[in-house]
Amino acid sequence: MASSQHHKLPQPLSSYICNGPKGSSSSSSSQFKRVGSTSERSNPKSLVSEDSRMDESSIITAVIGILSGYIGRYVRDDNFRRIIREKCNSFLDRVRTRKRRKDLGDDDDEIFVNIEFCMKKIDKLIEDQGTKKQVTMMKSLRNSIELLTKISSLNSSKSYLSSCAHLYLAIAYKLHKNDRVSSKHLLQVFCYSPNLARTYLLPDLWDHLFLPHLLHLKIWYTSEFEFLSNEFHGEKEKKVKVLNKVYNEKMDSGTYLFAMYYKQWLKVSGASELPLPIVPLPSRPSFRSSRRMSSDSSISNTSINPNLYKEVFGLKQEQQKSTNLRDQTGILTPRKGLEIDKKMYGDDYRCSSVQKEDRKSFGRSSNQIDKNKAHQRLDYFQCLSCRFIPTETMSKINYIKSKNASSSVLSSDLVEAITTICSSDILTECEFAIRVVTKAWLNSPGDPLIEEALTQSIVVQGILEVLFVSTEDEILELIISILAELITRNDSIRQIILNSDPQLELFVRLLRSTSLFLKASVLLYLSKPMAKQMISSEWVPLILRVLEFGDKLQTLFTVQCSPQVAAFYILDQLLNGFDEDKNLENARQVLSLGGLTLLIKRIDDGEIHEKENSALIISCCLRAEGSCRSYLAENINKSSLLELIVLGRKQNSSGYALSLLFELLHLDRRTKILKFLRGLKDGWSGLNTMHIFFIYLQKAPLEERPLVAVILLMLDLMEDKHLKGSIYREEAIEAIVAALNCKMCDDRVQQQSAKALLLLGGHFSYAGESLMENLLLQKAGFQEFCLEDSFPPCKEIVLYDSIHKEEEEGESWQKRAACVLFKSGNKRLLSALANSIANGIPSLARASLTTISWMCSYLHLVEDTKLPQMAFSILTPQLLQSLNYDNDVEERVLSSYSLLYLTKYSGTYFLDIS
Repeated sequence: MASSQHHKLPQPLSSYICNGPKGSSSSSSSQFKRVGSTSERSNPKSLVSEDSRMDESSIITAVIGILSGYIGRYVRDDNFRRIIREKCNSFLDRVRTRKRRKDLGDDDDEIFVNIEFCMKKIDKLIEDQGTKKQVTMMKSLRNSIELLTKISSLNSSKSYLSSCAHLYLAIAYKLHKNDRVSSKHLLQVFCYSPNLARTYLLPDLWDHLFLPHLLHLKIWYTSEFEFLSNEFHGEKEKKVKVLNKVYNEKMDSGTYLFAMYYKQWLKVSGASELPLPIVPLPSRPSFRSSRRMSSDSSISNTSINPNLYKEVFGLKQEQQKSTNLRDQTGILTPRKGLEIDKKMYGDDYRCSSVQKEDRKSFGRSSNQIDKNKAHQRLDYFQCLSCRFIPTETMSKINYIKSKNASSSVLSSDLVEAITTICSSDILTECEFAIRVVTKAWLNSPGDPLIEEALTQSIVVQGILEVLFVSTEDEILELIISILAELITRNDSIRQIILNSDPQLELFVRLLRSTSLFLKASVLLYLSKPMAKQMISSEWVPLILRVLEFGDKLQTLFTVQCSPQVAAFYILDQLLNGFDEDKNLENARQVLSLGGLTLLIKRIDDGEIHEKENSALIISCCLRAEGSCRSYLAENINKSSLLELIVLGRKQNSSGYALSLLFELLHLDRRTKILKFLRGLKDGWSGLNTMHIFFIYLQKAPLEERPLVAVILLMLDLMEDKHLKGSIYREEAIEAIVAALNCKMCDDRVQQQSAKALLLLGGHFSYAGESLMENLLLQKAGFQEFCLEDSFPPCKEIVLYDSIHKEEEEGESWQKRAACVLFKSGNKRLLSALANSIANGIPSLARASLTTISWMCSYLHLVEDTKLPQMAFSILTPQLLQSLNYDNDVEERVLSSYSLLYLTKYSGTYFLDIS
């Protein structure tokens, strides 16, 4: 996927968050000498083309989204708030008690009292959200912020107090909706007390944001600790103590460095010059003189996206093969010591101590099989020394063997292999048995006796245990293929797999593999796990890697499947299968890891089902982080979107492409919206864009009709002769009027109609939220339409009056739209809008009132002299009702604003200028 173009290297943070290496010239051994080591990950190059990379503001927004989204749980989640509060209180109590025991004086007592006071104030404000007390509480919160700021600036000897202060400052600024400052204070917690923050206060955030940078330290520590497990007890304790000290010091210093790095990135506009921190492995000699965990030498020379690579290979690597496969096969060739008594296949089978000893003696005499490997199965599964197949299962196998002997018989080798898989604690025996089973399966495809034997629950569980423990890629691939075959023939196998591995740890391990992750993804897809089983933080990066490299069909014996189908299934579970907070968190992680570029590429190059699934996932990302809308609108292929709309409609698809297209039009500049519409007007495959939407509108379901109608109307307004009528315009307005009929349309259709009206008005924030109502309220002189205006800085409201061109484009569009709606919509549209105010659901009633307000301000431009008086007679009764004091103050202001223009332009003033 290398590009021939040469571009400026990306910013250091973006190289971690959304970029990847390009170029596969270096060998795998040099490129991945030590997984996760920052010092060996320098100079990353982009996997994707530079012109499809997220801009700097989107990257910063993604980082802020992760941090502010985490601390936002304190406001939304009562349980999370209780846990954080209890942790802080418990920690402060311990510190205060320790100081008193050491008789260090009471100098800090006032500080303790102040910080606890501020904590209570903030909690009280959260509890009073939505009440009239909130305004008063928000004012008192400023005093708490000042107090916490003083505490946070204490000297280093009181860093523990500063950390708690910064944590609550992050919460306070989150309440102020200042996510950037909130994120900085949250990072400062890791700067002041990295150990406290990563191990006690905020461990889950540390795992998500910092651990991917420091995984090489964790791998090193795990490797060293495993080696020390063989030491004598006394010596082991001393060395483990030293190891823990060195490890924690390195982790703390690394956490501090990356917290400062993230802070600088959020603070400095020219953050591209900031060097990525380097956290080398400890300089002291390893406890191991020669044994080292090798990097995975099977990595191919294909380019690997480093941000995904860091996330995927962070945790413990599979051990390197210690014995050649052929040697292992040879070890098990002599069967004399391993011969199993024929009584084993009878009902009176028992696992005797003599039989166990035979297996043990064979293991000792067969060229000294590596002890660690021989006992891996015990280490992972705590297997009993006398595991055996239950009598009823063996009886069934024995029965299958004897049944229909004249036509098909299970060989003694196969029965022995199945028995070994289910009972042996020697990994090499089980691996050899897997080869025997595989050979039998391939030599007798579709044999019902073999299938019946292998689909027994205990046999499948035994195969899964070997899959979990083995490090041989050949064995792992054979098992994955066998299980894929069994699942497609017997759905109960899928449930056995999911029950045996409820948290999918086995699949996480396989997906980390450099050679088998694509085949593993197919098996995962066939198993159809649910979101509740995917609790690991590794799932998003693992699945994005599958999406990136899974463009070729994978063959597992007779089963063929695309890994990208599997990737989309898992992404759908991760982004839609949890509660809203977790779904949004996963979507932001997709954004932060560069998933958007992969999804855009799938929409451009993929098959129809891939395009459809990509549109769904992108829509989820937009919902989580609306600020990526501009990047998407600029880089997505409009022709591919139209293709998906046309072909998807023929295949009765779910309409994700239309929803995505509709969302992409909610841009923060009118000039951007017009540019996007011009891109759409180029059409697809020679088809006229307006005709595409015209045909779509005829067959669209009710809930899609208002969206399609507004898009068609906007395209019509782009025409030079917009004042002349057209069939497209008439059809679009007719559909809008029909969708506003509250008696005929359900709530879902009314919600879509409200969205359509707001899109027609335009004016959106950077995150895609409609600002038209706020703009009208400001024009009406109502300055208190937003509580946050009274406090520093809040969610930004862009009014565009600083950019002359933007202002001109916006004004021109509003005039054209108002004239067309008045002229073509006439009485039926005005009546429908008035009816929606009276009878529609709240969102539609408000959108209709907003639409009437901005339309009325251009009433004087309509050439028809009778229309203003007609508009006055239709709209005034309902607007007067909206002035009732039972209604919201904003609704009353909009009604007054509309009545002002209706009165002004339907009387003498209008006649004079006409």
